[in-house]
Amino acid sequence: MKFHMYLCRVCHRYTLKERHCGDESASAHPLKFSPQDKYAKYKVKENR
Repeated sequence: MKFHMYLCRVCHRYTLKERHCGDESASAHPLKFSPQDKYAKYKVKENR
């Protein structure tokens, strides 16, 4: 069984729920990175 961890943006705790503290949680996993990706700067900007 696989779990996806999230990081609560309000209280900065790790959780398994997509919504915590009444707000959406962010993914706790880093983005995939490739030096050849032309759109990497846009993906990073969108995720912040």
